[in-house]
Amino acid sequence: MSQDRALTSAEIETLTQNGCAAEDWTAVQVGPGFSPRRVQRVRFDGQVRIGSLQGRVTLDGGVELPAELTDATIVNCTLGDEVRVTRIGSHLANYEIGDRAVVSGVGLMVTGPGATFGNGVEVEPVNEAGGRQLSIFAEMSSQFAYLSCMHRHHPELIARLESMVTDYTARAKSDRGRVGAGAVVTQVGAITDVNIGPAAQVRGALRLHNGTILSEAQAPAQVGAGVTAQDFIIGEGSSVKDGVVLSRCFVGQGVQLGKQFSGENSLFFANCEGFHGEACSIFAGPYTVTHHKSTLLIAGIYSFYNAGSGTNQSNHMYKLGPVHQGVVQRGSKNGSFSYMLWPTVVGPFSVIIGKHLGNLDTSELPFSYLTEVGGESMLTPAMNMHTVGLMRDGDKWPARDRRKGTLKRDLIHFPVFSPYLVQRMIHAEKLMLELHEQTPREVEQVRYKGAFIKRLLLRPSARNYASAIDMYLKGKVLDRLAPVRSQGPRAWREALADQGTYSESWADVGGMLVSCQRLEELTAAAAAGRFADAAQFQTALSQAHAAYDQDEWSWVRRTFAARQGQEVDQLDEAGLAQLEAEYKKLSASYLKKVLADAEKEFDPLAMLGYGADGDEAARAADFAAVRGSFAGNSFVKQLQARLAALSA
Repeated sequence: MSQDRALTSAEIETLTQNGCAAEDWTAVQVGPGFSPRRVQRVRFDGQVRIGSLQGRVTLDGGVELPAELTDATIVNCTLGDEVRVTRIGSHLANYEIGDRAVVSGVGLMVTGPGATFGNGVEVEPVNEAGGRQLSIFAEMSSQFAYLSCMHRHHPELIARLESMVTDYTARAKSDRGRVGAGAVVTQVGAITDVNIGPAAQVRGALRLHNGTILSEAQAPAQVGAGVTAQDFIIGEGSSVKDGVVLSRCFVGQGVQLGKQFSGENSLFFANCEGFHGEACSIFAGPYTVTHHKSTLLIAGIYSFYNAGSGTNQSNHMYKLGPVHQGVVQRGSKNGSFSYMLWPTVVGPFSVIIGKHLGNLDTSELPFSYLTEVGGESMLTPAMNMHTVGLMRDGDKWPARDRRKGTLKRDLIHFPVFSPYLVQRMIHAEKLMLELHEQTPREVEQVRYKGAFIKRLLLRPSARNYASAIDMYLKGKVLDRLAPVRSQGPRAWREALADQGTYSESWADVGGMLVSCQRLEELTAAAAAGRFADAAQFQTALSQAHAAYDQDEWSWVRRTFAARQGQEVDQLDEAGLAQLEAEYKKLSASYLKKVLADAEKEFDPLAMLGYGADGDEAARAADFAAVRGSFAGNSFVKQLQARLAALSA
């Protein structure tokens, strides 16, 4: 801008002939490459700076149009090089437009004094009646939000986190908005107090107010037709389109919202998907998915979650209002038209089918099926452990990470089996055996925290938990020794050394698995003011995320010793060979059960509806043409290859 200059008298004459006007032509500055011939029917007010107008910009379908300013009122704006600003209905005011950006067909685009662009907006997730409110900001991670919402019992921590957001919001405050380089903003009704990042695509939205659209060339954000959003933040690589309505919402990176979905007072983190349905006061942790009409998610916290069609919850009992909340822990699913009464806690990787009219707590029993039988909630522990769907989920989540930006703010751990989950399985095994011993033989079912469990299932469930626990622990020991297996005991001792932070209990902090001891140290440091701002705190969270492997190994060492009665350091060649044989047996059994579950997808019942107008042979042929065969299924082949590798 050091080369900016005032308009020449000849340029002013050309602009005037082109139908342009200015309150004060001396307030209009131009840069190298400015061409007055490319400015037509434009009124300038206040301080305006215009860059080069020589090149062309690329629009939809590869159409190239000249950089130009036409049919607009521009007030107090800075326009970069080769921009295209055309057909502004009312006015474009108080904006910095980046190089090669396009702003066209916009009714109104203005930034008011002291705008904060969605930063500092208070959102009330998890509990609709409040009490878990937090102020959002553009660079918020799911971990920062989780601690702000769910650790209200740590007032010093909450005060520090709120202070970080206040400081961030103060720095973000400005009298001018921004449209980043290469962004396209077209056919929008009104934009007020909204920052738009580089390469963002904003097309056909109705109204955007008080928000930030983060974007970059590697991960452009998209806001599409019919969208209405106020008090919002949208992350890099996310897509919000097709009539979505948002109010007081944070949309993280790689999120997809569309097809008339509506959200209010809700948070959506990495790779969430929301279509057709409605969300009210939810914390949608990474990979929360709802695709169907008539599905309502309200006053709950979820992650790696799939809501079936017609899923619904109630968050009050007509007493003190909507004060109740639900917790659906990672990896769970709802069947179609299922219902849950809050408050309820659903354990990890569970399946909920039917309508549950009582309050439940299955947090100690992961991998359970929760079904409705005769109006009662029936629990089948460990039933979901050997399903092919569970194994597919574990494989597909990391493969479906849509975040392509330079920084992934949400810190995610993907493993299905982890200390967080296996510790619960250890408790579940013990609980099943205790309930079996305490329940008389003549009693058919036992009630546990709101659900009934058939007595005959208690011991088999305990065995299933035990097998998976031992498979995990022994597999981790073998993995640790695999690189040094042939190097002898000394190398083994080094590989088995403990350098982590041990804690018996683990937590799932917005998708990040962390030992409770490390989490306590982290939150204590934050409460004590050890982190100057949100960026420093995020760095500390990233360090905790990176420590997962060593902390997991610390947990495995101690848990293995407690369960096996032998320290891993005491393993010799014979003991290691025995451990390997036991692991292979457990893993083979597990994979065979998963394969048996997969084979159900190819039995005669699965062929119903195939072979229109034909006999059984036509049915089988039609099924094979559409679905293929069990032996030819790609996922089945993967499982069979893993089974064969165990033998090898």
